[in-house]
Amino acid sequence: MSSSVQLFQDQKYHELKGQCLQQGQLFEDPEFPASDESLYYDPVARGKVEWKRPKDLCEDPHLLVDGMSSHDFHQGKLGNCWFVAACSCLALRKSLWQQVIPDSQEQEWDPHSPRKYAGIFRFRFWRFGEWTEVVIDDLLPTENGELIYCHSNVRNEFWSALLEKAYAKLAGSYQALDGGCAAEALVDFTGAVADSINLAEGKYGEVISEQMKLFEDLMKVHKRGGFISCSISSLGRPSEAETEMGLIVGHAYSVTAIRKLRLGERLLFSFQAQKLFMIRLRNPWGKKEWHGAWSDSSEEWKKVSDSERKDLGLTVENDGEFWMTFEDWCKNFTDVDICRTVNTSFFSLHKTWEKEMMYGAWAKHPEPLLNRAGGCFDNRETFLQNPQFLFDVKKAEDKVLVSLQQEDRRRYKKEGKGDNITIGFEILKVEDNRRYRLHKLTVQERVATSPYSNTRSVFLRRSLQRGRYVLIPTTYTPGVPTRFILRLYTDVPSKLRELKADRPEMTCWSLLCGYPRRVTQIKVHSAEGLQKQDRSGGANPYVLIKCENQSRRSAVQHGTSSPVFNTQVIFYRKDLDSPVTIQVWHSRLLSDQFLGQAVLAASPGEPRQQQRLRLRARGGGEAAELPGHISITVLSSDDLAEL
Repeated sequence: MSSSVQLFQDQKYHELKGQCLQQGQLFEDPEFPASDESLYYDPVARGKVEWKRPKDLCEDPHLLVDGMSSHDFHQGKLGNCWFVAACSCLALRKSLWQQVIPDSQEQEWDPHSPRKYAGIFRFRFWRFGEWTEVVIDDLLPTENGELIYCHSNVRNEFWSALLEKAYAKLAGSYQALDGGCAAEALVDFTGAVADSINLAEGKYGEVISEQMKLFEDLMKVHKRGGFISCSISSLGRPSEAETEMGLIVGHAYSVTAIRKLRLGERLLFSFQAQKLFMIRLRNPWGKKEWHGAWSDSSEEWKKVSDSERKDLGLTVENDGEFWMTFEDWCKNFTDVDICRTVNTSFFSLHKTWEKEMMYGAWAKHPEPLLNRAGGCFDNRETFLQNPQFLFDVKKAEDKVLVSLQQEDRRRYKKEGKGDNITIGFEILKVEDNRRYRLHKLTVQERVATSPYSNTRSVFLRRSLQRGRYVLIPTTYTPGVPTRFILRLYTDVPSKLRELKADRPEMTCWSLLCGYPRRVTQIKVHSAEGLQKQDRSGGANPYVLIKCENQSRRSAVQHGTSSPVFNTQVIFYRKDLDSPVTIQVWHSRLLSDQFLGQAVLAASPGEPRQQQRLRLRARGGGEAAELPGHISITVLSSDDLAEL
């Protein structure tokens, strides 16, 4: 975790605690008072609530009793099963909950020194790219002497109720936590990357090969410290209805284990070494379990030895935790939220990633060149009027992870603007030397599109070829302003940066050396019929594109006389009489061999469609013809902000 921690509402825990101890008073938080305003943003929802401190609810209060367990707590009256499911996942990883509850021992009640207790606690959440410390008092909402929201199943343990209060303060009120997504809370607890899968759309319940790929992926996520929760869509049926198999509709379950279970010959003679793919879930209510195959008291468990059952932690109790086969899970659940803890440590046995993070915003402006809220790709006229981020893939092929997260909107529920905005992004392969914003899509390739979703974040994992790319985050509808953070993970550094300038800057140096008067885009698609250079009839060709004192070279295509290059370049040209030269070379160990070239004026009036040109020797326009043709697209404009 970063050593830099932001203070929410600028409240300093140690300073406030010191003042309370000095004055002999328990802390009362003026920023989140024990009143209806902290409970509700909707006046209609208000009821009779008493705020009480833990010492008024039990004799021997503790932050934690015997450590933390995923069985520690239950949901209460608030519709925030998603938050409780996330807490259940968090409890499984000590290293992670210790950063959410910093110095838990220092914050703990000390029965031997009650005067050291000041009724103040602090929690940390990863909030919009930064760890943020939230200070609260210990006044908790109750009815008839009982906690009404999240609470422990141990009467004198209060970590879950206090954590929920800190999270509610961050959101503006307890009511603002009503309805949400477990992945959002897990991101706030860990700084992980959120991903969502629709099991029904992906047909994971039907296609066994896809099911097995998903199982291996989720098992890897779980082993490497990630989190998984799941739910059943409430479309077409009432939320919190119970299915025939005992599952609750529209309700978040946390995944607490994923295992392969072997039933050997010794146990089951009719099945020789049968392998089962199993998943364990927990209902935040602490009750209501799956009634199907492999439920707690089902016949199937008789096939498993006592030692294996003990190893799996099987308990025949209505405690809300249960096992099911992965196939049944895929068939019964519809939505999965995954939080991937992406490993960026250099000191790791597992694959590590290079991380880049950028802040950005969609902002409306009447001037097209200044507008940054152009909407999704379907809005062809305005799509490029969005923030644009450039990055490079340095390897021949690299797996890229992208997370786009909008700012949390729960604080705006009071104004009726608390719903997430539908967001997504496009990735375009662009010219290898592009440094300025895109203004028109011409030779660029659209290589990836994220899902568009009204979740707080969207995620994409894609393998990309070597080259330069522009990533364009968008809202689905044009003209919707909000802030976002963009995280990019690659195997080698990608140099992610935002493109802000539309054209080269005019400087004093430009007056001396000249300022560009024309922009030219070139895409070399392919070549064919090149002079053969080896016994097998192939060559190792590459293209070299030159303009004035600039040049760009493509990758070498090995063993072919008909290479596909798909190389793009862009030049800002000062001397309009200086042509563009495209040369084809054969790569050799000692010195490369020239195979031919095409020389172009590349003026704005020339055809913009793909051309097939004969290769010629060095010299003027009528130089000798050489074997082979090259296919290119060339576009030029004297408006430097057109392309």
